[in-house]
Amino acid sequence: MKARGFWARGASAVGARTGRVVNGTGRRIRRATSAEGAGESGLAKLIELHALNSFGDMLITVALASTIFFSVPTGEARGRVALYLLITMAPFALLAPVIGPLLDRLPNGRRSAMAMSMLARAALAWVMAGVVTGGGLALYPEALGVLVASKAYGVVRSVVVPRLLPAQLSLVKANSRVTLAGLLTTLVAGGVGGLLQLLGPGWPLRGAFVVFVIGTLMAFHLPHQVDSARGEQRAQLLAGPQEEPRPKGVLRAVGPSVVMALRGVAALRWLVGFLVMFLAFLIRKDPPGGLPGTVALGLVAAAAGLGNALGSVLGSWLRTRGSEVTVTAVLALATAAAGASALWYGAVTVTVVAAVAGMSASLGKLALDALIQRDVPEAVRTSAFARSETALQLSWVAGGAVGISLPLNPVLGLTVAAAVMTLMLLWTFRSLLRVGSHRSAARPRVA
Repeated sequence: MKARGFWARGASAVGARTGRVVNGTGRRIRRATSAEGAGESGLAKLIELHALNSFGDMLITVALASTIFFSVPTGEARGRVALYLLITMAPFALLAPVIGPLLDRLPNGRRSAMAMSMLARAALAWVMAGVVTGGGLALYPEALGVLVASKAYGVVRSVVVPRLLPAQLSLVKANSRVTLAGLLTTLVAGGVGGLLQLLGPGWPLRGAFVVFVIGTLMAFHLPHQVDSARGEQRAQLLAGPQEEPRPKGVLRAVGPSVVMALRGVAALRWLVGFLVMFLAFLIRKDPPGGLPGTVALGLVAAAAGLGNALGSVLGSWLRTRGSEVTVTAVLALATAAAGASALWYGAVTVTVVAAVAGMSASLGKLALDALIQRDVPEAVRTSAFARSETALQLSWVAGGAVGISLPLNPVLGLTVAAAVMTLMLLWTFRSLLRVGSHRSAARPRVA
């Protein structure tokens, strides 16, 4: 009887202490997301929604990777991933250009659009949980639906941030905070997904179902100004003069600086897509430095994640001044890393190129956001975000397609990557010389 009372008191004390820790952690997280006016403007709610979105997407990624990549020999896995790219990425490449213009026509329903992207993924995750074990063809159309819904959410999120921007923050810092929250929850979700995978291949997908249902409800709690579209027009990604008068409803150009930066960041996204597909199979077949394949893959994945996080942290210090130079500099850094990994293929160089590519793509995207804020008029800024995000997603798809199609030769593959990046660097540098590094303009106001 005394022993039972002892264990009961102990369990009660542990439960109370755990509750205090959870509540304290929750309060600290809420203070961090609400800092510098983010709580009052509604940006904190978007940060929390994006964190939930990233968590759910990572659970689905864990389930698919375990089924398509890790559960079969390398040769068969490469065929499965190639089939995955063909069935999901090829249709997505056709659908992605439609996403931005379609969302242009739904400016007053952005909360509903984000909720529907969450609800669609919840339904698809539940259906996929029943067929993921076999890894058959039935899985791929559903994976395509998840991909399209996820990218649609990403486009809407990009255009929503300016609507929730507090006076104390720049757009690039706000985007950095949103991105960093997503990266942190992705790391946590990877561990949770691995634990759920131990219960069975369908459990990470069932977990994603729960996460996206909660996200659907959270999307409707975003502030009403998210759906405001007063004075907006559609943007055209051309480097034409912005001051030229145009008739009402005609597309407007976004300016040479934005186009130059978009081209550079698209090259970085291409490199990330290439490395994801190429290194995943190369390391599994020929681990660098004599390391076990799983250890080498873990190091590269961790380096890429840390690079992304570092880019987001650096982005919080970035100002709109010199964003063109920032894009060119990170492009040069990624090109040098790719060249070094081609010349000296090994554990260190492969880890470095993964980290540098992640950091460069993250920081470059934040610099592009700053340029859109600085140079694109409010009337077309929302559309510019949507169209640029779609272009970047297509660049990732193109890089992944090249990575999966090349022979698993480290020198050949990484040389191809370095050559492509060198050409894009020269093109971007030439554009930088013509455009010049503009001084930052005054902070645009949201209508």
